[in-house]
Amino acid sequence: MMLKERYQKEIVPQLMKELGDTNRMAIPGIKQISLSVGISSTQKDSKYLETIDKTLRRISGQKAVETKAKKSISGFKVREGMVVGKRVTLRGDMMWSFLEKLLTFTFPRITDFRGITTKIIDKSGNISIGFKEYLPFPEISPDEVEHVHGLQVTVTAKNAGSKERGLALYKALGFPFKD
Repeated sequence: MMLKERYQKEIVPQLMKELGDTNRMAIPGIKQISLSVGISSTQKDSKYLETIDKTLRRISGQKAVETKAKKSISGFKVREGMVVGKRVTLRGDMMWSFLEKLLTFTFPRITDFRGITTKIIDKSGNISIGFKEYLPFPEISPDEVEHVHGLQVTVTAKNAGSKERGLALYKALGFPFKD
């Protein structure tokens, strides 16, 4: 059974009992997933930017969008309008398939993985997971890697409202927590 179907048929009724809500629409859910890569001022090489584009396209199945600096910061050698990162936002079926891939294939492929901490859940119930390298994703072949870079995955929850409700949702979905 796909994760989306399991969420609708099993997890929502389970969360209704656990959280004491009577309305299905008040139950926490996943709104969107955002993948982002930051680019420092020393990494402006066109080959490096091309590698980031290829990586995000392979992992997410969508084209990455450039994020630009809103204002100049001289201490970081950043000028207004400069490209400071790339980002992809997933919604709908692509979001659910990515989440399933993340839980079933990516986390088990991380070396010395002992689970994620509950400290990365913010007070609104969103979770941000940082990867030092993108090699655990199944679409990436280690032989084809030219440049290794980090990757940030942010899962935005809807109707969570608090860390506790978000944690209940993520545990029901099958996120591997240490605690």
